[in-house]
Amino acid sequence: MSLEPIAYTDGGTSLTGLLARPASAPRAAVLVFPTIMNATAPVEAKARALADAGYLALVADFYGTRPSGFDEARTLAASIRPDPLAYRQRLRAGLKALATLPEAQGLPFAAIGFCMGGQAALELARDGAPLFAAVSFHGLLDTGLAAEPGQIKARILVCHGDADPMVPRSSVIAFWEEMDEAGANWHFHSYSKVKHGFTSPAPSENPAVAYNASADLQSWAAMLSLFDEELG
Repeated sequence: MSLEPIAYTDGGTSLTGLLARPASAPRAAVLVFPTIMNATAPVEAKARALADAGYLALVADFYGTRPSGFDEARTLAASIRPDPLAYRQRLRAGLKALATLPEAQGLPFAAIGFCMGGQAALELARDGAPLFAAVSFHGLLDTGLAAEPGQIKARILVCHGDADPMVPRSSVIAFWEEMDEAGANWHFHSYSKVKHGFTSPAPSENPAVAYNASADLQSWAAMLSLFDEELG
């Protein structure tokens, strides 16, 4: 299945999402936030898997370009992440791009993401976006702007590798406390001995990152189960 480029903007920044369409009428529309590397083959495969499951899926664009390597990606991420309001504006631009598609009219919306994209899905939920679910896969849990009580409308699912050095248990506990204080409806799945990036089979030179087939399978099934619960 080829992905269709979808042009959109955030202020003066030109962005390009990648759209995966289901074979029949979609059950819902899902915004897919990629990793810090922006759209990659593993993330695009997840969008195709969503389409195969009956969802209209748009891979969002963080930067308007594909980084040539991790150093460039880190620089690009640093240009949008430190200011939570600017960061969320960039994320909302992706949601607007999905929501304005003709085939998305009348559909419920969810957001999912991987690594930095997991943080992005949670940030969109913290911002009070009209989502039925927000799902983070090995995502960062910290935020520059904690959710206010009653602000989160989405069901929250976090799928986390317990051996992820980028998200230590102190961050996990802080996230739990934030969600409780916000009154969010949240699930947190933690996989023992699993590192960061567990959904991506692509090789990595980073020792903090490792694919884990079981965690990949279990987390995806948990997301689909949550979607089924919410959509009926």
